[in-house]
Amino acid sequence: MKLSFDLEVDVNGEEIFFVNKEKLCSFSGKLNKLLSKAPVTSVTKPLKVIFNDLPGGAEAFELLIRFCYNNGRIQITPNNTCLLYFIAQSMEVTEEEVHSSDSLIKQTEKAVESISYWSLPEVLIALKQCQNYFQLSESSGILDKVIDSLVARITTASDTSPSACSPDSSFLRISFDTKSNISSKNSHRRAWWFDDLLILNIEMIDRVIRRMISLKLEHNKISKFLFYYLKCKLSSASDEKRMVTETVIDLLYSLDKNSVSCKGLFDILRISSSQNLSGSCRERLENMIGSQIDQATLDSLLISSPSRTESLYDVNILLRFLRHFLACGGRTSLDRLKKVASLLDLYMAEVAPDVYLKHSKFVALITALPDTARDSHDSLYRAIDMYLVVHNRLTEAEKMKICCSINYAKLSLQSCKHLAQNPKFPPRTAVQALLSQQSKLKGLLHDSNNFKSFDSEQKQSKDGDQTLLYGKKLDPDPLMENEKLKAHLKGMQWRVIELEKACRKMQNQMAKMVKSKTSSPTCSRPLPRLCS
Repeated sequence: MKLSFDLEVDVNGEEIFFVNKEKLCSFSGKLNKLLSKAPVTSVTKPLKVIFNDLPGGAEAFELLIRFCYNNGRIQITPNNTCLLYFIAQSMEVTEEEVHSSDSLIKQTEKAVESISYWSLPEVLIALKQCQNYFQLSESSGILDKVIDSLVARITTASDTSPSACSPDSSFLRISFDTKSNISSKNSHRRAWWFDDLLILNIEMIDRVIRRMISLKLEHNKISKFLFYYLKCKLSSASDEKRMVTETVIDLLYSLDKNSVSCKGLFDILRISSSQNLSGSCRERLENMIGSQIDQATLDSLLISSPSRTESLYDVNILLRFLRHFLACGGRTSLDRLKKVASLLDLYMAEVAPDVYLKHSKFVALITALPDTARDSHDSLYRAIDMYLVVHNRLTEAEKMKICCSINYAKLSLQSCKHLAQNPKFPPRTAVQALLSQQSKLKGLLHDSNNFKSFDSEQKQSKDGDQTLLYGKKLDPDPLMENEKLKAHLKGMQWRVIELEKACRKMQNQMAKMVKSKTSSPTCSRPLPRLCS
């Protein structure tokens, strides 16, 4: 007796189906070609066909069986459209083999055309099916249509109201904070669609995000989503952590730099230290950090060195950050440049006591920024002082290489006085510091004398003080103006006297120090007369 089920089909090792060969062959061109070459077997034993990597797997093949047994008719829904399309393509269910007016492929294509009427969960299910069979969905054009539908809903719907797009969308969410998804209070931190997209793999996320960028979705939201997606994916035991991290970095790099969190980039840098990222990807990450290094904190910059034998902290990476900052226009923004200089001074004070920090690296740090980055060199001087305390075996030449970056004219009187008495610094630096202070004093005295003589008359008071009066350019209230000028002049004169005293004191101390170091060639010349 002839068997009603004369074909055994093993689908991807998932499930075995016993079907009627004639029914399936009348619709499937692939089965028809395959079985027409099969040898004749016993009527009591069915033929066996094994499929590996059949798109849609056992679920899709079961839909195909229903289609064939129902003479080319099946209910097509948003949840099975993509599966039916994939199985129809793979099994060659084309128009020639179909007895109805439309092939299964054409029916599914028509169903996709109505995707604008699908709910968000249905679109996400279709996208999940597409990502499982990425190459087939991409070549067919279905993937682009599903992605466009998803992105259109995200760009048009309100972030504070997920129900505006679909009231059922929450069933797909992986909730990490049940209060934050629909709360307008927290909507600035995480948009409603963030959790929905966690079901997608990184390859699909790449396609979706690039489509968002092309449609000019707000970069700030895209950036927040990418940080959120990376955090969620890295917390799971995934074997694709490196690929996820590299893809997220590449996507962030394509965004407006001002939309990317500096703190978030440092978090990526920290977690990726053990992932062996590609050189180009790491360079992009460092470039993004460097371009906004003025927003960093000291704690973020204190990155452990990959090799503790060289130094405790990774100085090289900070130097690369600074180069990227200057290359990205940081030199042209004086305010940003000064912020970076202040941060760098704090960093140098932190790393200066490191006994493993080579003087060449320390020199690279103190010379990394232009002189215009600092109004004062007091912090720079203190960092150098700490470095010389720990590294007390440096030669005079090595010390001079470190100290030559100090702009002595930008040292305060207190720092200059400290330097003149500091035995750790080469004597030549003390002389240069005192010379710069002498120039300051002379300039101040010159300004004071000009102030006294400018378009004015001197008049001796009873107590012997001098009062500066304008002879010809009096304001409507001359008495009040005279009092202001008198107070200003007295303050300036007092300042000049104090500076002269301090200068004479430093000169005496320097003379004693130089006398004790007569063997040094740098101190063989007599000290200049600083104050007369």
